[in-house]
Amino acid sequence: MDADKAITKVQELVYEMKVNQVMVTDVITVSPHNLMSELRVLLREKRISGVPVVEGTKLVGLVSIEDFIKCLSEGKMNNLVKDRMSRDVMTLYDDEPLVRAVEEFDRRGYGRFPVISRENGALVGVLTKGDIIRGLLKRKEIDYDEEEIHQYRASHFFEDIIADKTTLIFQYKVTGKDFSRAGRTSSGLKKTLRRMGLPPKIIRRIAIATYEAEMNIVVFTDGGEITAQVTPREIRVEAVDTGPGIPDIKKAMEPGFSTAPDWVRNLGFGAGMGLTNIRKCADTMHLESTVGKGTRLEIAVQLNGAAKHDFGDSH
Repeated sequence: MDADKAITKVQELVYEMKVNQVMVTDVITVSPHNLMSELRVLLREKRISGVPVVEGTKLVGLVSIEDFIKCLSEGKMNNLVKDRMSRDVMTLYDDEPLVRAVEEFDRRGYGRFPVISRENGALVGVLTKGDIIRGLLKRKEIDYDEEEIHQYRASHFFEDIIADKTTLIFQYKVTGKDFSRAGRTSSGLKKTLRRMGLPPKIIRRIAIATYEAEMNIVVFTDGGEITAQVTPREIRVEAVDTGPGIPDIKKAMEPGFSTAPDWVRNLGFGAGMGLTNIRKCADTMHLESTVGKGTRLEIAVQLNGAAKHDFGDSH
């Protein structure tokens, strides 16, 4: 499948947008000290299947309609919510990319996720699949109008430059383990390419590939650098780090493979699809890595035409 056709505007937005841009902030909650009998009216009137349990501003659990039905069948409606709720609650952070939420909905099959603040752990919203769809459609309409207004051929930009050979270079520093700033490099590059008037489909592929490369640096290393070179013929992105390296590149390229530790996965990263997504977006891709020294990833996207994939080896 042609990469231009494979990467849609919706896919681009899933990487670009944050959870807090589509979540519902008017959250219905209960106290752990409420009686289970008090849930009857709440669940019926609001037509919801579960309620976050909050003490102060902190999320302490989740009580579902299944919990209510079980309590009812046992004749224990005078039980406190805290005695029947689930305490091991899967949550999302409000500042993380929407792609993380999409992955979790797909992986776990849940109907909704409570959303908490990374800064203080307070419950700040709830996210459903419907919220994601509505948010994406609304943003897509806005972005489409802007693209129609601002789009022009990329060649016009280079035609204004008098030189035998022209290459624009953009460099970005990426800080390892700093999840609050994760995604800023890919977002900054995307905005720059937009201002240059490059085709939206090209920008879409570059933005997703750069995001995945950036996240690999953030998750697995202490930091690195991403450099983008733009010519009238292609965009070439290089991501370099001095991290632990990749022992088996072939294995790392398999969909779903990940060596991310549990604490990284709990933060919402390291799902194992990064390199697969990069390969999907690029016309050419070269990956080389030395264990204990670091990794160098280079991709290219042609502005006119496509090339064959190329994969390097670790050593």
